[in-house]
Amino acid sequence: MSMKNPISPIEAQKGILVGTFSVKQPREKAEEYLEELQFLALTAGVDTKKIFLQRVERPNPAYFIGKGKLEEIKRYADANDIDIVIFDDELTPTQQRNIDTFLKRRTIDRTNLILDIFARRAKTAHAKAQVELAQYQYLLPRLTGLWTHLERQKGGIGLRGPGEKELETDRRIVQKIISRLKNKLKKVDKEKTVQRSNRTGFVRVALIGYTNVGKSTLMKILSKADVFAENKLFATLDTTVRRINYQDTSYLLSDTVGFIRKLPHLLIESFKSTLDEIKEADLLLHVIDISHPAYEEQIETVNKTLLEIGAADKPVLYVFNKIDLLENFNEKLLENLESSWMAKTEKSVFVSAYQGINIDKLRQAVYDEVNKIRKKRKF
Repeated sequence: MSMKNPISPIEAQKGILVGTFSVKQPREKAEEYLEELQFLALTAGVDTKKIFLQRVERPNPAYFIGKGKLEEIKRYADANDIDIVIFDDELTPTQQRNIDTFLKRRTIDRTNLILDIFARRAKTAHAKAQVELAQYQYLLPRLTGLWTHLERQKGGIGLRGPGEKELETDRRIVQKIISRLKNKLKKVDKEKTVQRSNRTGFVRVALIGYTNVGKSTLMKILSKADVFAENKLFATLDTTVRRINYQDTSYLLSDTVGFIRKLPHLLIESFKSTLDEIKEADLLLHVIDISHPAYEEQIETVNKTLLEIGAADKPVLYVFNKIDLLENFNEKLLENLESSWMAKTEKSVFVSAYQGINIDKLRQAVYDEVNKIRKKRKF
């Protein structure tokens, strides 16, 4: 069994999405989450053919969903040559193995899907090592299921009943790889800490936000540099740092990985050095897609993640982006937004990075906040 590719990539495939709703999570909310899962699937190259939704108050320990619903999914998958089935919730190793065996096709959960996207997006050796660590940590408790899957491949050389001895060997191999990657990333973390300590003469500003809200586009505009930006989830994994000169001051601006609902904890652990850019920033620019119907929940998701990484006490400037996508957008609507509860409650700016609306106002707002910090710290 090769250990070079811990989780085989998802290629262009026909897929089914599976979600659940309950008293705690209403059907409307579950449907909204499945829309996001569909976008995640599309980012990974999956063409969603059908979505299945079932009311589940308590997950079935064997199959997560009911056996009847699983049979319905199997009938549809068999009749339509479906390649992959994606669950919106994280499956236990046992559930994943049972569903995979029952459906006789690849089954993954949201965590696995996000890991796949991160693996595709990782460009530098550092980002690749971070993703690889998360993949192996995810894989370790699922090795038994992986062997079961391999055993079903008829005619496969060396795939007939590996037995417990082989499984234990593979566990040891994976544990060694995890240990090696952790040590490698510790060294990188130390190097990044030294790099950050060398920037003490500058105020540090970090762009944060839900994935696909326009952080990289804003980075490109504010830094006037060629920064990769794309209308896909997790377009940016590696932290980009640029020096910004505006009027009579300079500051460092960093772009960071986007957050998402149910961001796997494995990735938060692996991306420690990347997320440390946020922890050590003097000011956070929280970018929000105001045109998104669930933008308030996205704000909450980002705030929860900030709390988890120990950065919830940072000064924040809220940047409500994509105002041009609001229904009936005009100057009057912009005026209403700027006098709304959002603007009065928090320090905020309303912009369109794509259309270049209010960018000068954003530059001035950041300048004002940076200068407040400079005076406080006597830079």
